[in-house]
Amino acid sequence: MITKEMYIGEILRSKPEAAEVLMGCGMHCLGCPSSQMESLEDACMVHGLDADAVLDKLNQ
Repeated sequence: MITKEMYIGEILRSKPEAAEVLMGCGMHCLGCPSSQMESLEDACMVHGLDADAVLDKLNQ
């Protein structure tokens, strides 16, 4: 189960298919070094996304 507190890098390591979901939401810089240590919640805030909606998609 993915949580908003998890780092993007951690999410991608544990669930590689999450990259497609994140990119579909507008997060195209998944390989950027700073994204590896950025929480899902922080990344959503930076991209103007609803973290709960993204989290629901990731956990489907």
